[in-house]
Amino acid sequence: MANHKSALKRIRSNESKRLLNKYQHKTTRNAIKKLRELTDKKEAEALFPSIVSMLDKLAKKNVIHANKAANLKSGLAKHIAAL
Repeated sequence: MANHKSALKRIRSNESKRLLNKYQHKTTRNAIKKLRELTDKKEAEALFPSIVSMLDKLAKKNVIHANKAANLKSGLAKHIAAL
């Protein structure tokens, strides 16, 4: 167990950040699944910018790797183009 006050605070802040990152990551994954299930091109195009924004934010915060975010965006763009 941590002995210093700052270490205890770090443990608390890490836990709250972990929960927030987990929530945002799961929300993004659900949005991606929702987009992949869509068959209407207009709906998919409307949803795409918000998902790109979510992926960019996750990559910026190092929740996911920047290349993974790029690969996901590319794959979703291809999916929308194929509709």
